[in-house]
Amino acid sequence: MLDMRRLRLLREVQLRGTLAEVAEALAFSPSSVSQQLAQLEREAGVKLLQKSGRRVQLTPQGELLATRAAELLDGLERVEAELATSLDAVIGTVRVAVFQSAAHAVIPEALSILRSEHPDLRVEIVEREPEAGLFDLAARDFDLVLAEQYPGHTRPHLPDLDREFLATDALRLAVPAASAVSSVTDAAHLPFVMEPEGTVARLWSTQLCRAAGFEPDVRFETADLIAHIRLIESGNAVGLLPDLVWAGREPALRLVDLPGMPSRTVFTSARRVSAARPAVTAVRGALARATGFLTP
Repeated sequence: MLDMRRLRLLREVQLRGTLAEVAEALAFSPSSVSQQLAQLEREAGVKLLQKSGRRVQLTPQGELLATRAAELLDGLERVEAELATSLDAVIGTVRVAVFQSAAHAVIPEALSILRSEHPDLRVEIVEREPEAGLFDLAARDFDLVLAEQYPGHTRPHLPDLDREFLATDALRLAVPAASAVSSVTDAAHLPFVMEPEGTVARLWSTQLCRAAGFEPDVRFETADLIAHIRLIESGNAVGLLPDLVWAGREPALRLVDLPGMPSRTVFTSARRVSAARPAVTAVRGALARATGFLTP
């Protein structure tokens, strides 16, 4: 009989493409992964993997078995969700991937709600960029992802994942409290703080400045939005920030509305087979209440 744990490894190879990445994701050594997959080949009686440069490629039989393994894993997860639904208490562990500003602004309040209402529920939080978080969710590294989508930039819809709207998050120009800037064009000559190159936030911010007729002078680059706030408050920069970072508190700087009043969408995503699990539903409910300050 084929071993379910080895089938999970084969499915991970189908998703990730290298044994090293599979080993890192599952906290195994690459040699252990290789040995387990070799054993699976012996059990299956067919060749499942072949080398392709630095990566490994599934044979047609490997692709078939990996796809069936995914279906089996979904079935097991569906059974676990049904068992959990039959219980009166909300228990177990929910692993959640969140983007940075949500980690600061939403997660503490959501955890307080869950601690009060579901004390036997364990929630583990890991900071991830949405793109990576959604991939890892599909790969079963997480149970839930809190993600965002900037205007004009769509994220791929993975068929195994659902998507539940959480909030609309306004985007504004943040300037020092004493600044006379009243529009984004007024900031054309000022130093900006932005997120790193390659991020969706940086791409959106740069495009907004270019649409206003100037190339932003980005002197400070960091993914830490708290650092953005401190640089702006101290008069050393201006920046484009989402309302989420204030968590309903009054900021110690001035916010300037942008043309068209742009906003990003905040949403949660779970695997469809386990979305009805009471623990996942409870965490989603707490996140919705914690982001209530964003609702117009």
